[in-house]
Amino acid sequence: MNYRTDKYGNQLSILGFGCMRFPQKMGRIDMEETEREIMTAYQAGVNYYDTAYIYPGSEAALGEIFEKNNIREKVYIATKLPHYLIKSVADMDKLFAEELRRLRTDYVDYYLMHMLTDTDTWNRLKSLGIEEWIAEKKASGAIRQIGFSYHGNSEMFCNLVDAYDWDFCQIQYNYMDEHSQAGRRGLYHAHAKGIPVIIMEPLRGGKLVNRLPDTAKKIFEEYKIKRTPAQWAFRWLWNQHEVTVVLSGMNSDEMVRDNIQTASTVEVGELGEDEEQMLKQVVAAINAKMKVGCTGCGYCMPCPKGVDIPGTFAAYNRRYAEGKFWSFVDYVMCTTLRKNSTAASNCVGCGKCEKHCPQHIEIRKNLKDAQKELETPIYKVLRKVVKGFMKF
Repeated sequence: MNYRTDKYGNQLSILGFGCMRFPQKMGRIDMEETEREIMTAYQAGVNYYDTAYIYPGSEAALGEIFEKNNIREKVYIATKLPHYLIKSVADMDKLFAEELRRLRTDYVDYYLMHMLTDTDTWNRLKSLGIEEWIAEKKASGAIRQIGFSYHGNSEMFCNLVDAYDWDFCQIQYNYMDEHSQAGRRGLYHAHAKGIPVIIMEPLRGGKLVNRLPDTAKKIFEEYKIKRTPAQWAFRWLWNQHEVTVVLSGMNSDEMVRDNIQTASTVEVGELGEDEEQMLKQVVAAINAKMKVGCTGCGYCMPCPKGVDIPGTFAAYNRRYAEGKFWSFVDYVMCTTLRKNSTAASNCVGCGKCEKHCPQHIEIRKNLKDAQKELETPIYKVLRKVVKGFMKF
């Protein structure tokens, strides 16, 4: 296993175990299989395990397995505060205490603000006393390091990085999202400030393996170096020294062992220009299935009415490339989980964005089309619910 250091010199395995979805049996977590996979990873050197308050049964399962095998002090636990459920310091204490109980521990190594999406949301938490609360928990040793996970555009990500003295952060990043989400720009910005970056969605929820178009599969199959799509995706990430840990939601023993093999043999800078060009061809093959030719450059931003244009188009494209569910999840995260909505329906058709688009996209027309397909009745109900939480 290869390791990279965090802000304080701790050695973290470059492969982290993403614990959002454990194997299921009869509608519940299959504890025997989950324990087997986690212990296989642990014995191979994986020491970073990422969970969250809202992942059903995940924290409790991890706590049970770590306690049973007496390895709590030998691993790093990352979990998350669901800030969108918080209205007071009392709520912070209550939720955190519940997480410690589930995890069967008295401290968390890496604690994140879950899905922190903009500075307005961070400012709301500050007004509730989050900074003082963090300081108290860190002083007592209950929280060792503080960070945030993020879904949104690179500009807002950089603003959030600059808004507080973070110990680490977590972003969605893969060879398809190089210029969307926080992207390479966000990765470089955080690294320049000495902030370790944890990567989630390295395979876009498995879509860069299971739902590749045939044209993309053929490029991989015909390339002179024979690797699986998953191996290429992981190696592209670990090729960058700015990446600290890559999380993988491993739900089979085969997947665990394959990822361990890759993480144990990869080297920074091993991909040459030829390999990079091959992956760009794969990206082009995937993009050919996209609805809007948006590259996520962000030149159209900021929108006077707050529309997250790159985020909307990324979700819209994902609908056609990968299906409705993940498109819906993306759109909800990029437009509702913040103080002020950034939905496509905010567009008033001023056209300012189109003057700056290097791709000459008909942004106003495509936003209307995206709105029709993404802002479903379920979305509108959910947006109202989220807005209610954000008032506090």
